Amino acid sequence: VPVFMGSAFKNKGVQPLLDGVLDYLPEPSEKANYALDRSKDEAEVQVSCSKDDPLLALAFKLEETQFGQLTYMRIYQGMLKKGNQIHNVNDGKKIKLARIVRMHSNDMEEIDEAHAGDVVAMFGIDCRSMDTFSDGGMNLAMSTMFVPEPVMSLAVKPAETKMQNNFAKALTKFTKEDPTLRVKVDSETKETVLSGMGELHLEVYIERMKREYDVEVVSGQPNVNYKETIAARAEFDWLHKKQSGGSGQYAKVSGYIEPMTEEEIKELGKPNEFKNRCTGTNIPPEYYPSCEKGMRDAMHEGSLVGCEVEGIRVVLQDGASHAVDSSDMAFRICMASAIRETMKTAQPSVLEPVMTVEVEIPSEFQGAVTASLSKRMGMIQSSDMNDDGSGLKLEAQVPLANMFGYSTELRSLTQGKGEFTMEYFKHTPVPRQTQDELMDKYKLERLEKEAAA
Repeated sequence: VPVFMGSAFKNKGVQPLLDGVLDYLPEPSEKANYALDRSKDEAEVQVSCSKDDPLLALAFKLEETQFGQLTYMRIYQGMLKKGNQIHNVNDGKKIKLARIVRMHSNDMEEIDEAHAGDVVAMFGIDCRSMDTFSDGGMNLAMSTMFVPEPVMSLAVKPAETKMQNNFAKALTKFTKEDPTLRVKVDSETKETVLSGMGELHLEVYIERMKREYDVEVVSGQPNVNYKETIAARAEFDWLHKKQSGGSGQYAKVSGYIEPMTEEEIKELGKPNEFKNRCTGTNIPPEYYPSCEKGMRDAMHEGSLVGCEVEGIRVVLQDGASHAVDSSDMAFRICMASAIRETMKTAQPSVLEPVMTVEVEIPSEFQGAVTASLSKRMGMIQSSDMNDDGSGLKLEAQVPLANMFGYSTELRSLTQGKGEFTMEYFKHTPVPRQTQDELMDKYKLERLEKEAAA
């Protein structure tokens, strides 16, 4: 492997490095690049790298400037021409190219067109990082549509009210840059909740807010994103009846809930399914959508620990209505209540995110690091020694809730020589003791909220 040394600050060794890029790295036409065909379940399609073929370009970096958002784009196929229209494959928007520039450090050179293999920048394009652009004739993308669900959440707020504007700007920019970073406002506490792929992921963005936007952020305790599911089929026959003077509320639903397999969830493309198997008009057809909305309400907040529910099929078979008191809201409330109560009898369980953790360490620390992972309920999957026996790569699956503070522990165990990476694997059931603790904590929080109200 060619190794270059130098310092950009003192402009030492920069020219040999640039010459090395030309000499050793492949030019665009020498390396095979593949797009993903979204109409064929993201099957790979080789990109030609010819300027005469239809356009395929990837927005790989966004930068805020005094003139607005600057979008860096690499052209894989076809050409960009000033004044032409391009299509964002991800959201279908059409954009007219007003200005194309070639970047030289901080200097911009205006150009009229760019061809396959070029990296250019453009103003006036509202897009997200890793969006694909075409000239409208293809459903190909240079990056996958799959974005993993966040596994950790953190309540954040600016330390001072005057920082609120910059805080909002930072969050808007970061969520455009990184599709795995999510921001939402909690409907009950009105707190801003930042969700991402782990402790370090969120820490990096909090540090960037301070460095790039001069926003001091106050953050709460990290929360692991648990989920709920069931393991058995259970039937429901639920009546919602409320009378308080004037027109009341009346709805009745019956059917069953059952667990879905991982294969069914993957094939369906969503975590839960609603099936309407009603015959006749015991439930008027106009209330079917309300029943489905009630099912979604129940999936949003489960009965065990108030977390999102996944892996459940809800089948509606029959019900009843009242000519005066039945309404959309009555059926929605009835369906949500029926599912929440029935889940308690369907062997419910809490799922926790499990991470694939790769640890690279000098081999003399193998025993201590393996013991540390086992103490955190980690399952060692593989252990590979490098060729000369000096280093070791461990792969383990560890519950995310047990990974807090691991970076500090690993440094102390390996004299600062160890490092690790972590990515989401899947959600698995928590031990019974942990589930009981989470349920007790949830009940206590609900009692405190009710007392405060």
